[in-house]
Amino acid sequence: TWLVVTGSVQAQTAWREGEHYTVVNPAVRVGPSDQVIVTEFFWYGCGHCYTFEPMLQTWKTSLPEGSSLQPSPAVWNDGMKLHAKAYYAAETLGVIDTLHGAIFKAMHVDRNRLASKGAIRDLFVANGVAEAEFDKAFDSFGVNSQVGQAEARARSAKISGTPSVLVNGKYLIEARGAGSQANMLKIAEYLVQQELASGS
Repeated sequence: TWLVVTGSVQAQTAWREGEHYTVVNPAVRVGPSDQVIVTEFFWYGCGHCYTFEPMLQTWKTSLPEGSSLQPSPAVWNDGMKLHAKAYYAAETLGVIDTLHGAIFKAMHVDRNRLASKGAIRDLFVANGVAEAEFDKAFDSFGVNSQVGQAEARARSAKISGTPSVLVNGKYLIEARGAGSQANMLKIAEYLVQQELASGS
């Protein structure tokens, strides 16, 4: 048992601030404070995000009570803004469960760059959304303001690429520091437990 105990203690202290993750100061506003929110910064056109997505979806199901995952599209050019609008339009229309995967597939499997509103509209229509409903949502005030918030969130978190994970608005985990996508999730899990334990 002595070996097992030291092993588990080592595992718990293996993740170091400044090495595997960084502290974001000031903390980023990410949502309701009664939850420990894990924000995933992603871009549909990013190959690493595409491979990270299935891992993330599996991991999400094991999140402890009091914590939740919140995807946040990264925006640093007009193309990414279009894709962020697609994400929030799908959410507004209640079809995010279908379209999130469909957008990733279109870009990475079908090699469709979704470089225009028309191309995105076609994908939504192919997945059962009425054209008029899509247009109304895509250009709505609500969707545009959510895109603006996502842009500000990524800027405040000082992310340098995607995918990146932010725990509770305070701790930023990027693949470079974590060493792998699997480690990103292990570090996030460790920090979520830490935040839940400290009641913050």
